[in-house]
Amino acid sequence: MAGVVSNARNGIGGSLVLRGDPGVGKTALLEDTLSSSPLETVRLSGFEAEATVAFAGLQRFVTPLAAQLDTLPGQHRQAVLIATGAIDGPPPDRFLVGLGVLGLLAEAGQHRPLLCAVDDAHWLDPESLDVLTFVARRLQAESVALLFASRNDPAMDVRLAGLPALRLGGLAPGPAVALLSRSLDSSIDPVAAARIARAIGGNPLALIDLAHELSVAELTASSLADEPLPVGHRLVEHYVRQVRLLPGSVRTWLLIAAADSTGNLELIGRAARQVGIAASAGDAADQARLVDLGQVIRFRHPLVRAAVYNAASGTERRRAHGALSAAAADLGLSDLEAWHAAKAQVGTNAAVARRLERVADRAGQRGGNTSRANVLAQAAELTPPGPLRNARLLAAAEASLAAGGAQIGLELVNRLDAASLDPVQRCRAALVRASFALFTPDPAELVWGTARLLDAAAAVHDLDPLLEQTTLLRAFEHCLPPERLLRGVTLSRLGERLRDGARVADGSAAVVLRGLAAHILLPYAEAVPIMRRAVEQLLAIEDDRELLRLGAVGVALTTALWDHRGRDACLQRAAEAARAAGSLQLLDTALWTLSLAELTGGTPGRAGAYIDQVRELRQAIGYPAEHVVNAAYLAWIGAARPQVEALAEAMRQAGFGGVHASAVAALALRDLAEGHYRDAYQRLRPLIDDPFLQVTPLEYPDFVEAAVRAGHPDEALPVVGRLMAMADANGWAWTRGVALRSRALVEPEPETLYGEAIETLTGARLTVDLARAELLYGEWLRRRRRRREARAQLSSALGRLEQAGATVFAARARTELEATGLRLSARSPDTSDLTPREATVARLAAQGRTNAEIGSTLFVSANTVDYHLRKVFQKLGISSRRQLADRLGRDD
Repeated sequence: MAGVVSNARNGIGGSLVLRGDPGVGKTALLEDTLSSSPLETVRLSGFEAEATVAFAGLQRFVTPLAAQLDTLPGQHRQAVLIATGAIDGPPPDRFLVGLGVLGLLAEAGQHRPLLCAVDDAHWLDPESLDVLTFVARRLQAESVALLFASRNDPAMDVRLAGLPALRLGGLAPGPAVALLSRSLDSSIDPVAAARIARAIGGNPLALIDLAHELSVAELTASSLADEPLPVGHRLVEHYVRQVRLLPGSVRTWLLIAAADSTGNLELIGRAARQVGIAASAGDAADQARLVDLGQVIRFRHPLVRAAVYNAASGTERRRAHGALSAAAADLGLSDLEAWHAAKAQVGTNAAVARRLERVADRAGQRGGNTSRANVLAQAAELTPPGPLRNARLLAAAEASLAAGGAQIGLELVNRLDAASLDPVQRCRAALVRASFALFTPDPAELVWGTARLLDAAAAVHDLDPLLEQTTLLRAFEHCLPPERLLRGVTLSRLGERLRDGARVADGSAAVVLRGLAAHILLPYAEAVPIMRRAVEQLLAIEDDRELLRLGAVGVALTTALWDHRGRDACLQRAAEAARAAGSLQLLDTALWTLSLAELTGGTPGRAGAYIDQVRELRQAIGYPAEHVVNAAYLAWIGAARPQVEALAEAMRQAGFGGVHASAVAALALRDLAEGHYRDAYQRLRPLIDDPFLQVTPLEYPDFVEAAVRAGHPDEALPVVGRLMAMADANGWAWTRGVALRSRALVEPEPETLYGEAIETLTGARLTVDLARAELLYGEWLRRRRRRREARAQLSSALGRLEQAGATVFAARARTELEATGLRLSARSPDTSDLTPREATVARLAAQGRTNAEIGSTLFVSANTVDYHLRKVFQKLGISSRRQLADRLGRDD
């Protein structure tokens, strides 16, 4: 802990989690660190009663930092203010709030190093905890230390994943025996004391309280028993006995305090008066050493509160919650009023359920989707069976999906009474189930998702046109991950439903649905103008929310058109819209899709850069970044075939047929690069024979090369014809360039065709396809002993391929170039000494991004970007961004 604090003083941010059982000393250690630190301090404690109030903890956390709010970018400042209830506005994503809080801490740390301590983190509301753990994972070059204290809890291990932790295991034997001996009225045998200390793990509070409960003789006898000393049971019994010795009024006061857990003196006092208890009862509880009365009420030990609450009857507990609900109403604490009213109920209560629903709505307005889901689930439990209960469960599931809680949301959907769902609810439930299928290991849900969504869309026909069109768009999206594994519907049937759905309402969705229907149903030349209008519509959308609703399908349309610029524009806009909204899950999808798209019509280098961004993002969220694996990218950069094949097969078994097919196609391309033409042909033939929408045409050029080189030119000819026809229809340089390159492979005199292909692809930002055309032309020239001309083509190809990160084809180009008699030295990339983080920062800086823009992209502060950029400059021996762009190459 001292190291974390010391680093913060020196401008190196960091975090630490203290974990341990109640009473082990977490709070004492935090307090000692705070009191002895020369750093500016910010303190926060979690309260159980606030655990369902979205951003309640964060509101208290940012109050001391309010002076720095004006230094934040407008979007980040607005997100923090909305989340903390200072202003009204559109609900922000919790990770956008996290970026704002990170900026606050970074700015505050520039004035004076900052030490932040979060005690009882397990009682924080989920949104506040998510924001603070997000910040903790991103601290790097800030003068900020962030400490957490939390109980040992598997659920908290998940929430705090990725943060360094220190587990507190109690006092060592010597100090434990000394503490026990000092707490006893008379001396105890040292051996017995050592056994007792060992049996309770050196827990300081347990040692003190046991000393007050048991005599020396009882402690000695317990230490000699064969069974472990039942510390928790002993302490609970001890506290229960203490409580039962108190007057009835004090017991009731304690129960109210235990039922509340906020420690709010005024609230507990008002609740006590509701049942005729005087304020002096609290003083008696304090004198009995069961609570500490200060600015707030704290129980001496969590087991004291548990003993008080659990020793009471159900009737007594409900009475206490009812009193607290009434007191909260008097104080205008509407969320607490509803929470306690729910606890005071037996069975269902429609009125209380409505109050809880209002609490959930307020949480949603602040961006608290997790809290909204939790409270709505409670409201549903209090709602009598029927449509309203279904509505609340469904809304809870949708909120859980928005918060990323796949498993919890699926459980909520499973609790729906299917027989009483109306058509609109049934459609919404199908949308939720289909979305969860992407996050849960259920292949059946994935491969049947499109069929079920079409049924759901049919159910709301003539009832809700907007919902029908949205559901149809999702139905198309959900056919892409399984591809050929799709079950329950044919592509032609899907296309017909999309076409019919375009007629139910006008607007952007209708234009896009017509484009998708044309893509599936019409001959390519007829479909092109309709698809082009759909892409133009998507690119013209200015509303980010509308773009996020429609933008994902743009990848299919632009890919079908061979419009790599439009494809990149759609994906980049979707990524920027998701980033602006702070929706990291949508951003994760956009970045992942960009990494896949770059492997066709882009460069492996850029694909790798997007994968790095996905890793950065998932580390920020708290997911294991090592799980970010793109099988097709691995094949491109030369990973072992068995590794790629095993990964591809695992994805097929999980229902992700598209991932499997892309990996197979990438392995075939790898075979081409390494001269295993028959293997490439055998991998690609099944994909060509069983085409899937926009995916298969991208594989035509590789199949042509494999078929020709493997001795099957007759099979390549019709595919070349298809490519030329597509090029005539869409007019894009990408299609015409690869079509000309493919045609050159089947013509006896290909030189003119190679020249036309290279000319067409030059300047179109199609580095790899251009380099492959130069490579094939250079190989043809070498085999005709025109070595000088071959060297020019092969040298150009090698430079482009190395710059693009196309490892396997670069090796082929190098071999061909050396076969012309030219000796080459081993290439040493300029960025070989950079860490992955530095390389990513360097790429973005080379593209002209500012520090603030890079920080927003990588979810770090501008201070951290500056820190990494200085290290990049030092390692590369440069001093400006212009030199960096020249060194790295602007294309990559």
